[in-house]
Amino acid sequence: MYLWSKLSGAQWIDAWEERFAGNPNFVVEYIKGGKSVRVQVYCDSEAEGEEIVKQFGGSVRKVKDADWKKTPEPPRPLKVRDVFLVTSETGEKELVALQKEFPKRELIVIPPEMAFGTGDHATTSTCMRFLVDISRERKGEKWSVADLGTGTGLLAIGASKLGASEVWGCDFDPFAVGVAKRNTERNKTPEVVMEEQDVLKWKPRKSGYDVVLANLFSTVLIEAWPVIAKSLGKGGDLVVSGILASQAWDVFEAAAKEGLGFSKVIKKGKWVTARGGWFEDLAAKDKV
Repeated sequence: MYLWSKLSGAQWIDAWEERFAGNPNFVVEYIKGGKSVRVQVYCDSEAEGEEIVKQFGGSVRKVKDADWKKTPEPPRPLKVRDVFLVTSETGEKELVALQKEFPKRELIVIPPEMAFGTGDHATTSTCMRFLVDISRERKGEKWSVADLGTGTGLLAIGASKLGASEVWGCDFDPFAVGVAKRNTERNKTPEVVMEEQDVLKWKPRKSGYDVVLANLFSTVLIEAWPVIAKSLGKGGDLVVSGILASQAWDVFEAAAKEGLGFSKVIKKGKWVTARGGWFEDLAAKDKV
């Protein structure tokens, strides 16, 4: 067993928690004084640890089995409305048992591959619930989806399984794109297109998308609003997350300058997720 670790300023703990959310092998150690933390990930092989080093720096060392046994248990499966069960299990027997236990739910398998979690973080899970709601409202029609900052690809996979006619996802991190592509194959949604793309440099198609999902950090969202606005079609649904509650007002204020607003805002812990769209579309819905 191997351990990747890196020292970081305590002010970046939210970013580390988001990146490794749901990964049962992720550990944070607070350094005396409170100004620094040591972030760690237990890995099955040295190669896995080196992959994280390529992304974030740090170092890898071999650890004793006794140290490994002290790591947290894998997260429990995530229930999404009455539709999905998101699990990190990959074993055939375990998946058969889960399907038998939850016969009315469709399984989505997202294993914690090194620098990525399993989708149980408050931001991702709330986005998934909003996505189920949107799919029900759009039942019987064709709808396209853009998943910006796809990470593991969970939201894009969910959209495809919910009936979206076209799903496109992107991430600026090539490692994330690789993970997302493996997950689309694992979950039998090969029709989902995944591409390496910096959202801030993205040029959306002119027709826009019916649904835009943007699970990005607050600072990125604020910069990306002009691009996101261009990507959202008329009558489109917008779901955003990755927003710290303390920064939510700044994010929503920046969105308003582009004509975008939010009718549903959910706060879980220190994270905020919101659903909205164009102001004129929201106003029209209120009149109905």
